[in-house]
Amino acid sequence: MNEIATKLAEIIKRVFDVEITPELTVAPEEAKADYATNVAMQMAGRLKQNPREIATKIVENWDDEDFEVQIAGPGFLNFISSDGYWKRVLGDFGTNFSKNISCDEYFGQKVVCEFSDPNPFKVLHIGHLYTSMVGDAIARLVKFAGGEVIRANFGGDVGLHVAKTLWALGQIKNEDLTIEKIAECYVKGTQAYEENETAQAEIVKLNKLIYQIAERGEDYEWNGEEQAVAQTYWQGRRLSYQYFEDFYDRIGVKFDKYYPESTVAKRGLAEVKNGLAKGVYEESDGAVIFAGEKYDLHTRVFINKEGLPTYEAKDVGLIYTKWDDYHFDKSIVITGNDIIEYMKVVLKSVELMNPELPARTLHLTHGNVKLPGGVKMSSRKGNFVKAVEVLDAVNEALLEERGEENEAIALSAIKYAFLKYKIGGDIDFDIKASVSMTGNSGPYLLYSAVRAQKVLDKVLATEVNSDDWVLSEHEKSLIRGVLEYPAVLREAVKELTPHKIAGYLYGLAQEFSRFYENVQVAGSEFEFERAKIVEAYLMVMKHGLNLLGMEIPERM
Repeated sequence: MNEIATKLAEIIKRVFDVEITPELTVAPEEAKADYATNVAMQMAGRLKQNPREIATKIVENWDDEDFEVQIAGPGFLNFISSDGYWKRVLGDFGTNFSKNISCDEYFGQKVVCEFSDPNPFKVLHIGHLYTSMVGDAIARLVKFAGGEVIRANFGGDVGLHVAKTLWALGQIKNEDLTIEKIAECYVKGTQAYEENETAQAEIVKLNKLIYQIAERGEDYEWNGEEQAVAQTYWQGRRLSYQYFEDFYDRIGVKFDKYYPESTVAKRGLAEVKNGLAKGVYEESDGAVIFAGEKYDLHTRVFINKEGLPTYEAKDVGLIYTKWDDYHFDKSIVITGNDIIEYMKVVLKSVELMNPELPARTLHLTHGNVKLPGGVKMSSRKGNFVKAVEVLDAVNEALLEERGEENEAIALSAIKYAFLKYKIGGDIDFDIKASVSMTGNSGPYLLYSAVRAQKVLDKVLATEVNSDDWVLSEHEKSLIRGVLEYPAVLREAVKELTPHKIAGYLYGLAQEFSRFYENVQVAGSEFEFERAKIVEAYLMVMKHGLNLLGMEIPERM
C-alpha cells in the first residue's frame, strides 16, 4: 500500500497542487481489487469538483505497471496489483523480514513497565493472572520498538492488610505457616476488623508496629511479643515473595525490580511533608490530605492520624524512587479500572511538586475477568478464584480437548483468551472455549503455525522460473494479509494495544486455512515459490505470537 500511497500523493500534488497523504484500505471482496481509497471524495470539497472527475484525472495520470487502477461508484479508486508486484514484495518481505517490520517508537528510551503488583500476605487471584499477562505483552511491545524495558512490581508488604493477617496469625506457629494459611487469616482478620471494635484497635496498634519492623530490618532484635510478631512478619513475607516468584516462573513472566511498599513509604512520607510545607497538601483533623476538589478531583488522605503514610503517599514515594533509580523517559503503570480516579489524585499532587514525573507517566487500566455466573470476586471476602486454580482448570480442559496435558499450550490458551480483548473493559473468560482447536482461540493459532511448518518440511524442490507462475486469488490474499503485518504492528506499538496483534493473527490464520485447503504446495509445479508464501506467513505468526508471549510447540 505504501507504494500506491506515495504515487498517488505525487500525482495529486502535480495535477491539483494539493498536498495530501492518501489513506488506503484493503478493498472489499465485491470490488475484485486489492486496495481502495476515497481520496477523490476527500478532495472534492476543497477543489469544488465532482469526485468522479477528480478520480478520472488521477487515472489519466497513472502510469505504474505494477497496479491497475479503476474508478468505482461516485469516485472510489480501486487498485489491482500485478503478479510481478506480489512476487517481488513477497521475496523482499521474507529476505528482509527484520528490516520490514522494524519500529523505533521507543528507540533509545528507558521505559519502566509496572504491572501485576500483588500484595504479600495475600494469595494471587485471577485478576493478577490477567494483569501479569497484559503487562508482559505491553512490555514486549515496548522492547520490540527499541525501548530499554525495566519490569517493575509494586506490592504492599506493610499496611492494614498485613496487620489484619498477622493479628489472625497470632496463634499459629511459624513452622506451620503456609501461603494458604496466610490467605485464610487475611479473611478472618478483615472480618474481625469490620465487626469487632476491640480487634480493630489491636489491629491498628499492630499496624504501627509492622511499619517499624519493616523499617528496622530482619536482623533487629525485639523484646517479648514484638519479637514473635517480627518473626512471623518476616517468615510470611519470605513465603509470599517465593510464592510470587514460583507463579511468575510458571507463566513465563519476569521482573527486574520489586518495590515493597516499605521501601518507598519513608520517601513518600518525606515528599508529602515537603508538599505540605509548600501548600500542595493540607492538614485536616490530624491527617494530611490533598484537597482534590480544587482540580475537579476528590480529596484523599496521604498521611493518616497515626502519622503513617497511606497508599497514596506510598505511591508518591514509588514515583520518586523509580525516577531516582532509572531517570525514565516513560513510566507505564498498568492497573485495574477501580483506581483511575485514585491515580488522578496522586499524579496531580505530584504534578504540583514536580510536573515532569506525571508528564512521563502513562496510566493504563483494565477491567475485571468474568467467569460464567458473573459473581463479583473479593479477596477480602475469600470468594475469589486463585490464579493457580485457573491454570490447573485450563490444563484439565486441554486434557479433555486433546487427550494430553501441555502447560505451554495451556498458558498460550489463557494469554490469547485475555489479550484478544481490548484493554479497558471487563472480559469474559470461557475456559472451554479458550482451549478449543477451532474458532478464535490460542490453540487454533498455534495449530495453524504448526501446520505451516509441516507444509515446509515436505517441500523438496529447487527454485524454477517463476514467470510461469500465475497467482491464484488464495495466494494473493495470503500474501496481502502477510504484508499488512508491519502496519498492524506499528499501530499496536503506538497505541500499546496487544489485542490488535491478536485480532490480526486470527484473521491471517483464517486466510492461511483457506490457502491450505485450496492451494497445493508440496509436490506442485511451483512448490518452491508457494513455499515462500508459507515461510513469510510462518515468520509473521512466530513474531506476532512471541509478542503475545505465546510459544509455538513442535507438534499439535
